[in-house]
Amino acid sequence: MGQEPRFEQLEETRLVGDSLEMSRAADQTSVLWRNFMPRRSSIAHRTSQDFISMQVYPQGAMQLADPTAMFTKWATVQVDHFDSVPDGMATYTIAGGLYATFQHNGPATDLGTVMYIFQEWLPSSEYLIDDREHFEVLPPDYQALDPNAHEVFWIPVRSR
Repeated sequence: MGQEPRFEQLEETRLVGDSLEMSRAADQTSVLWRNFMPRRSSIAHRTSQDFISMQVYPQGAMQLADPTAMFTKWATVQVDHFDSVPDGMATYTIAGGLYATFQHNGPATDLGTVMYIFQEWLPSSEYLIDDREHFEVLPPDYQALDPNAHEVFWIPVRSR
């Protein structure tokens, strides 16, 4: 499983989509995406056909260990600008920064990549989790339960 990450310096990124508050213990990800997907084509100025699934942790990285901690999950697409946002959707701007990216292959329920990142790679790396957005880039044909699915995890990091 042990892959080395690619490091990316993300520029400011504009997103349009829907969000829900949830915890890992009371996960509502499927509800969020079921509501978002039928409306995705109404979003103008998209920069790619990919989707972005983002997590915003209000108490920062320290809350990652608590499965009952509340956070905001977003179902989004990247856009050039916010000139015409569909009714009922919201905007979000990621300020940018350094990210470690990891390719995940398999269904979303396979936690092997996540376990590797947080239990093996991160503790032995020269990096710490930064208190910024975590997200996954999903291809247009992404199916969460498909054993052949693939996505890219973007983990915000900073030097120790």
